[in-house]
Amino acid sequence: MKMKKSRLHETGGKIRDTTLFRYFKFPPIRPGPALVTLSALLVSTLVIIRVMNSLGGAGGELQEFEVGRVAERDVTAEQGLSYIDEKATRLQLEAQQRLVPAVFRYTVPEGIEAQKTYTRFMESSRRYFENSADFDAYKRMIQADFPGAFSEENLYTLFTDPQRASFLETGFAVLEHFMETGIFALPQAGLDDYNPDMVEVFRGSTANPERERVNFDHIVTLDTLEDAVGRYVGELRFPGAFQLIAFDLIKPFVQENVFFSPADTEQRVAETRSQVAPVVKYIESGKRVIKKGFIITEENMVQLQVLHTSLPGRDPRIIVGFILVFLLLYSLFIFLGSGKITGHSLTDQEIYLLSALVTLYICGAAFAKNLPFNSDFFPVSIVLPTALVVMLPSILIDAPLALALALVLPLGAFLTGSFDMTAYIFALTSGVVASYALKGAEKRMDLVRAGLVIAAANCIAVLAILLIQRASGGAYPAILFWGAFNGVASGMLVLGLLPPLEHALNAATVFRLIELSDLNSPMLKRLFNTAPGTYSHSIMVANLAETACQEIGANALLARVGAYYHDIGKMDQPDYFVENQQDYNKHNDIAPRLSATIIRSHVKLGVEKARSLGLPRAVQEIIGEHHGNSVIAWFYSEALKRENQVSIEDFSYPGTPPRSRESAVVMLADVAEAASRTLQKPTAAKLEKFIQELINAKVEHGQLSESELTFRDLETIKSAFVRVLAGHYHSRIEYPKLPKVTPEGSL
Repeated sequence: MKMKKSRLHETGGKIRDTTLFRYFKFPPIRPGPALVTLSALLVSTLVIIRVMNSLGGAGGELQEFEVGRVAERDVTAEQGLSYIDEKATRLQLEAQQRLVPAVFRYTVPEGIEAQKTYTRFMESSRRYFENSADFDAYKRMIQADFPGAFSEENLYTLFTDPQRASFLETGFAVLEHFMETGIFALPQAGLDDYNPDMVEVFRGSTANPERERVNFDHIVTLDTLEDAVGRYVGELRFPGAFQLIAFDLIKPFVQENVFFSPADTEQRVAETRSQVAPVVKYIESGKRVIKKGFIITEENMVQLQVLHTSLPGRDPRIIVGFILVFLLLYSLFIFLGSGKITGHSLTDQEIYLLSALVTLYICGAAFAKNLPFNSDFFPVSIVLPTALVVMLPSILIDAPLALALALVLPLGAFLTGSFDMTAYIFALTSGVVASYALKGAEKRMDLVRAGLVIAAANCIAVLAILLIQRASGGAYPAILFWGAFNGVASGMLVLGLLPPLEHALNAATVFRLIELSDLNSPMLKRLFNTAPGTYSHSIMVANLAETACQEIGANALLARVGAYYHDIGKMDQPDYFVENQQDYNKHNDIAPRLSATIIRSHVKLGVEKARSLGLPRAVQEIIGEHHGNSVIAWFYSEALKRENQVSIEDFSYPGTPPRSRESAVVMLADVAEAASRTLQKPTAAKLEKFIQELINAKVEHGQLSESELTFRDLETIKSAFVRVLAGHYHSRIEYPKLPKVTPEGSL
């Protein structure tokens, strides 16, 4: 059971949120880290899209190529592509369109009107033929009813022929034939784009017409009607006299009744175009679309444009997918920033570092993809120091975080297309091994050893990849060399980059903590000279804290360094602290309130000194939290005796309760060491009981509520303290006095 106090206590009686959603609350937004993270996301997306829009695996733009120019470099298709040849497809569509006949629509009313008018002419002529034999009267009658329709010669031929009644009937049949066949009204222009040999005639209803194709030679227009009538009556062997007047007899009554329909024609064209399959051509994978030193042809430019258009970075769906991938990747910072993995909220500087590393890695992977490799079996990720990107956060921030990056970064590069499967395997192996290679490292030379371990793992990964790909024997030496070089170079780069980054992030790395644990450091020497009692106390607290942290699995080195420096604020007024006093206590001459102020100030002064020294943030937190907000009980009690109104806040330390296990252990070690000095003839039993009371008091006053310590941890800490203190205060035998010896050697 953990020692965290409930939210009911924290919020003054409000109901505690016990739902699952409390684990998914969005952490507070910090403007600086939020802006940097968003900028990193945008930069990564833009770089990926830019690189993916480059041509031929070697970068470049479409504008550098031109028809007729000599190509300055090769452009190779990285994958097989099929594309529609627009020019060939257009020519095929035009050819098919030339086969589409123009559509005409046959209309019925004109034929009916023509036949009615002719019937009226025929009936009038018959009545006159039966009642009169005067041509002039007949001519006047016809010209009055049908002015200008007939010539006098044609009327005379009809009137004088004995078969005139039969001629009228035959003329109706001829008129009916041609009106039913159709008299075409050809437009002045617009038919040149369609089939020159035939047209299509729609008859009947508009919704479901009958379609008939008519050869252009058989089309009858008003201009060709005379010849058509002549051929028709000649083929049917009508009387010669009728053949002479047949055309003139029906001409006045003939009307155009077949008209061009642009809408129907365009629909027929659209139907034909929809049935025409596009001309598809293929570009094989590995084909050199552009050859260096050769003149660029029009076909080369078409294929180059196809490659450019088909680049993933030009597809909006892929771009949106990349943005989502990067959102997920950079959302990891939000998760990490909330302390779900690291156990503490990341500082602004740590988020800046992570943003920079992730952005550089993603962009570097994109550029590495376009590097010209001499071997087809060369993993792209072999030129990227994945181990470096993992080791830096492992040392500077947290090992679990480094493992998360080792898993996520190669996956991000793989999902964005920068890595293929072999590159992903290599990067994943290198990153995961790097996250574990630094385990137990305490010296900077251990980084070189970690580089060698990573190099060995890289070589194994490369060997596996080459065997799977059935690479030729000549490919092994070079790729194995670069795999090993990748690991060694990563270790060396970490060795060079770590010191400035340690100071920039103010990180409590194991290497920096070891340097700070040197008792010969100027600050600890000054502490020894100005406050020897405090120095001795700090050394003992460090021993206690280190032993206890080792027992509970906390950071023992951090606890030791924090204990060394936790009381450096006492150096300015060392005589006011009991461990530095000899025969005289200065607090006897001043009021309890002033004494409490002096005692309380050493925490604030210690934090200020730690900041000026550039001590790691974790060490500064231990200094500021080693008393928590506990009450200075002695002086508070004295003030109650002397004053009527006393505020407990004036006698409480200005810090906050410890928020880490190491800080809590240092607090307990500090009070245990100081209080154990007051015991008379301390024994293990006395110490155990006494320390238990001290721990219970801290728990009761809420000083351990934020430390994540469990009851089991507290029991372990108590046992460790008892063991160390009992050994320190062990009883000694009383040595006997030596007898005096005379010069002569007798007693």
